[in-house]
Amino acid sequence: MYIIQNYPAAVICCVVTMLCWGSWANTQKLAAAHWRFELFYWDYVLGILLISLVLAFTLGSTGGEGRAFMADIAQAGGNNIGSALIGGIVFNAANILLGAAIAIAGMAVAFPVGIGLALVIGVVVNFIANPVGKEGLLAGGVSFIVIAIGLNAFAYRRMQAAGKQTSAKGLLLALAAGVLMGFFYKYVAASMFPDFTVPEPGKLSPYTAVVLFSVGIVLSNGIFNTLLMKKPFVGAPVPFSAYFKGGWRNHITGILGGSVWCLGMSFSILASGKAGPAISYGLGQGATIIAALWGIFIWKEFRSAPKGTNAVLGLMLVFYVAGLALLVFAGA
Repeated sequence: MYIIQNYPAAVICCVVTMLCWGSWANTQKLAAAHWRFELFYWDYVLGILLISLVLAFTLGSTGGEGRAFMADIAQAGGNNIGSALIGGIVFNAANILLGAAIAIAGMAVAFPVGIGLALVIGVVVNFIANPVGKEGLLAGGVSFIVIAIGLNAFAYRRMQAAGKQTSAKGLLLALAAGVLMGFFYKYVAASMFPDFTVPEPGKLSPYTAVVLFSVGIVLSNGIFNTLLMKKPFVGAPVPFSAYFKGGWRNHITGILGGSVWCLGMSFSILASGKAGPAISYGLGQGATIIAALWGIFIWKEFRSAPKGTNAVLGLMLVFYVAGLALLVFAGA
């Protein structure tokens, strides 16, 4: 299989993850005008599974190191399969809450608050499980990101105080998503052999882990999204028949969104072999900056905010970038 050879290459992969994880929600925004989130999400999950399989049978089955996908999944231990599946289930619960938060509060709020919180929790949890990186720099980076989250929440409250059409539900959903999102990555990381060049019996390659993670998402989606359609956070219940009334553009948009996210996940997992799970996950969740930029400058989600809000948002981005920079140096 193909693996990352050095730390600089791992950082580049994390940047790709950042771009993918920060941009997939644009597909949801594009579809939102005429396609409910609950319907979009069925195709989104399908896109995740498809890309995981494509990568497993291409990059995961070529090269002279590690263990090829089919041979790897044939020897996989039950505990490690279960760990990857649990990661998918936890992620799916978190991502559905995040998607609802995006629909209510917008990308510029849902990502900095939800994913920012996930970054903080994820870095701590993954570092405890696999302590790779300089503790002081990691702590400094996480501290800056916590400040950035607070600034974004403050900007959101300014909009509420000014009487704009916002809802506390969006902020609460983002917080709940962040808590769950902070834990999914450790289950996937725990299922893999730590040195990707030295396969261990029963353990998974990164490609196999992502495929089983995706299967966990698909299986849990039959429960989570069905419940969401019956009891949506916003709007009336959605019948299953509505899914089959969507045009090909509706379905392609969802599949594209899932494909982009899974590409980022795969690069993050590959990068963890050289950077360690804590740094790889933390850098990837710099997606918050990308999503905030999309929300602020492209979707104009704060265009009606009171005077001074842009300065708060600018300061939020400065702290977030500084926090990410410290995470990069923590692994150098």
